[in-house]
Amino acid sequence: MISQKYAKNVRSFPIEDIRQRIVGVSVKVPLLDGTRRPYVNFDNAATAPALWDVMETIDLFMPWYSSIHRGKGFKSEISSQAYDRAREIVGRFFGADPAEQVVIFGKNSTEAINKAARRIGLTRDDVVLVSLMEHHSNDLPWREQAQTVHIGLAADGSLDMADVARKFAEHAGRVRLLAISGASNVTGFINPIHELAALAHANQALILVDAAQLAPHRAIDMRPAADPGHLDFLVASGHKMYAPFGAGVLIGPRAIFAHGAPDYAGGGTVEIVTEDDVYWASPPDRDEAGSPNVIGAVAMAAACKALAEIGMERLAEHEARLTAHALRELGQIAGVELYGDADPARAGERLGVIPFNLRGVSHYLLAAILGAEYGIGVRNGCFCAHPYVLHLLDIPDPVAWSWRKQVVAGFRAHLPGLVRLSFGCYNTEEEIDWLAAALRKIARGEILGNYVQDPASGAFHETAFHPDWNGYFKI
Repeated sequence: MISQKYAKNVRSFPIEDIRQRIVGVSVKVPLLDGTRRPYVNFDNAATAPALWDVMETIDLFMPWYSSIHRGKGFKSEISSQAYDRAREIVGRFFGADPAEQVVIFGKNSTEAINKAARRIGLTRDDVVLVSLMEHHSNDLPWREQAQTVHIGLAADGSLDMADVARKFAEHAGRVRLLAISGASNVTGFINPIHELAALAHANQALILVDAAQLAPHRAIDMRPAADPGHLDFLVASGHKMYAPFGAGVLIGPRAIFAHGAPDYAGGGTVEIVTEDDVYWASPPDRDEAGSPNVIGAVAMAAACKALAEIGMERLAEHEARLTAHALRELGQIAGVELYGDADPARAGERLGVIPFNLRGVSHYLLAAILGAEYGIGVRNGCFCAHPYVLHLLDIPDPVAWSWRKQVVAGFRAHLPGLVRLSFGCYNTEEEIDWLAAALRKIARGEILGNYVQDPASGAFHETAFHPDWNGYFKI
């Protein structure tokens, strides 16, 4: 949560300095009317662009890139040191204690949660509590390993804290883990993760925080193990933290990963192998099978350093101003329906993730128009959180079942969904004003193009808009 001082007494935020640190921020894209304009990226919740800090670090490292840990050549020594240093930097960014916790690199948060689900040692009799606001990546992996119980939500989509306590009481003695998002990728609600951690520990359970959405926007401190509100597990993705080089991280108790076979076995995971026996390596090596993504780890570490240097509090204050401005502007447009918390006065208590619809216009169509006619990139659909979006839209079960049947049959044209804005550290109020102007025109029916829908995907395409994609990039 950010103090309400952002609304009255905010330090000057050098947004132009930040924009200059983002790769591709000034790239112009073609529009349907034949002009080109700078791309407005409001899809940062899905993936963020790269920081120049990250690119420059990689450029400096690449000439020295080599195999790690077992190679004794000079480049291997440099690469090994860089990889180990990256682990230290990322752990410190999240407040991890290297004596008690281990930092395990992988592809992304999804892989990290799947690894945790297989390595914690759950049984089918164990209960894992997850909320109905979760991304599928923090729901589906637990279903394979234990009994998954869903925590309810308030009407606006926020977490029902009373139901968290009820679920612990209902399943007393069986709850092994509470798996919860640090912040929603749909509504931007921020969950009280340390309060939830204290509740989990009071019930002899562990907590895992999916910080994929929270990490680029707020400072996170896992806290010492003696603190009742400490976080046992945390996952994050580099591609959401301005380091899109294929690395993610799982941080968890060293003692848990020191036991049992890894979920992936192979090179690098063992101390010694005989014809009959395997002696597994100590963590983190045990859980990093094969040649690791050294480049991705170095990139993620460079992003952590850059974000810490800029200041997470300053980033949060800037995002709160953007969110308040967007909520005010969108709230004044006839036909715009906002979901979640639409109060600009509380913008500092949530992330800059705003779901909305325009009455009478399909979410598929609205996203297509914004892209083709205004150069604005948004995400539409259910955002890998189907139960949550259905809750926000208040869709009755019989209707939901009808749509599920259509999707299974390969027809998505009528699938319900939302349009989502999501801000990065480099977005501006002027970009929000451009979006608001576009929405006002669309709401009045001022649509330049002729759009047709693909029934299988649901996506709309403008019939005359055929840019030369290869002219912009080709491999």
